[in-house]
Amino acid sequence: MKFDVEKAYKDANALLEGHFLLASGNHSNRYLQSAKVLEYPHKASLLTNALADMIREAGIEVDTVCAPAIGGILAGYELARSLEVRSIFVEKCEGGMELRRGFEIQKGEKIIICEDIITTGGSALKASQAIEALGGEVVAFASLANRGFCSRNGTDNTPKEECSLPSTVPLFALDDFKFEMYNPTDCPLCEDGSKAIKPGSKG
Repeated sequence: MKFDVEKAYKDANALLEGHFLLASGNHSNRYLQSAKVLEYPHKASLLTNALADMIREAGIEVDTVCAPAIGGILAGYELARSLEVRSIFVEKCEGGMELRRGFEIQKGEKIIICEDIITTGGSALKASQAIEALGGEVVAFASLANRGFCSRNGTDNTPKEECSLPSTVPLFALDDFKFEMYNPTDCPLCEDGSKAIKPGSKG
């Protein structure tokens, strides 16, 4: 049975409606606040257990889950627990991301890059580049929710040109969330007089 991730977000008051400034600079009338749905570990485990089942059913072999800090750490840790593998994370550096804190990767180690939400996949791509530079093999990308720019495994959706993820590596997500997005110079919400707020970790 398909896991109802939209209901999980709504039940946690994590599917917000309003006028939001996204990390891309665009505006939207809806926003997924994953921190709210992940703040209770037993609820987080329901999400990542369902995601882990999808990954296992696809026959993906994995040694480690790696998350981009800071937004992906909770989702990545919980997915690693669900898959019973190691959890690590990469952090921002000038021009990309890097592995710190004594984490090490073995050559050929099979790694899934996990985010809470995949939008265009830019952060996940930088994380994968950091892992591959150290000899790791990125076998999949994973997220709780997919914003619809990239095509997730099991669907025939065509990736949009904004998608940064390679087509040769599968993306696993519990569902697609296709929200309206507006250029700030042509935003109907701005035209109505409201001001965009930035609800994410960078706000």
